[in-house]
Amino acid sequence: MSAVRLFILVIAAIAAIALAFVVRGAFAPKKVAEAPVAAAPAVMAGPRLAKVLVARRDLPIGTRLTAADMSWQDWPADNINAAYITDGAAPQARPTGAAAIAAKKATETAGALFGGAAMQSLVGAVVREPILGGEPIVVRKIVRAGEGNFLSVVLTPGMRAIAFPVTVDTAAGGFIMPGDRVDVLLSRDGGGEKGLITSTVLRNVRVLAIDQAAEPAKDARTMVGAVATLEVAAGDTESVAAAQAEAKKGGALILALRAYTDAGAASGRSQGSTGPGRVVRVYRAGQASEVTVSR
Repeated sequence: MSAVRLFILVIAAIAAIALAFVVRGAFAPKKVAEAPVAAAPAVMAGPRLAKVLVARRDLPIGTRLTAADMSWQDWPADNINAAYITDGAAPQARPTGAAAIAAKKATETAGALFGGAAMQSLVGAVVREPILGGEPIVVRKIVRAGEGNFLSVVLTPGMRAIAFPVTVDTAAGGFIMPGDRVDVLLSRDGGGEKGLITSTVLRNVRVLAIDQAAEPAKDARTMVGAVATLEVAAGDTESVAAAQAEAKKGGALILALRAYTDAGAASGRSQGSTGPGRVVRVYRAGQASEVTVSR
């Protein structure tokens, strides 16, 4: 075989091998590119919480606050009322694990520095409206120490406290308790044919205390005392004094218990009344009639 033919055969073989690799590459399955590994989803942070001062137990009217009566409680920052007392720290999301332990220690330290001062400022304050255990303490329901004695604390601004002598017979059998609403009636002998006359002195007034108790005993259903202290408007005190003077002449002042749902009704003297005796009930032969008389 000549050298020329041998050279041609070698070139043909190399070309065939090269063609085979080209064809194999064209028809071979393409390698699927690996998708990038997705990053783990971020853990959603919990709701932001702030520290709100709450009552540790039920606090009735007249309670003088101590540090043991109050505590700081986590509260959703979006639900904080402007009247709530907070420790002053910025709201934080609730952490978990080791971060929770560190956050708790930091919160305790901040509470001692800042929240402790806020709590201490309320020690000695007097509760003027009942506060339930776990309920946020608001300034409206307390009076700070030194701002007045008990009775002046629980009185509504502009009102007066007046004491009435009562018995079981004249105080609804002892079922009237502090916080209830009553009508004050004056019953007296009209003399002659007038018979017994009963007039409404005041309507829907609040009972502040029975004797010196501003709260009934636990689970008590009745409360018997000799004196009931009522909250009356300043303009009604003269009418009350006149009714008390009439009662000393042989009449009686009677407290009529009103329904709990009457708390929002008009309070004080009847509209247009100028004193006791304006609207009266007259009883004759067991029959009652209501008449209007002038003083």
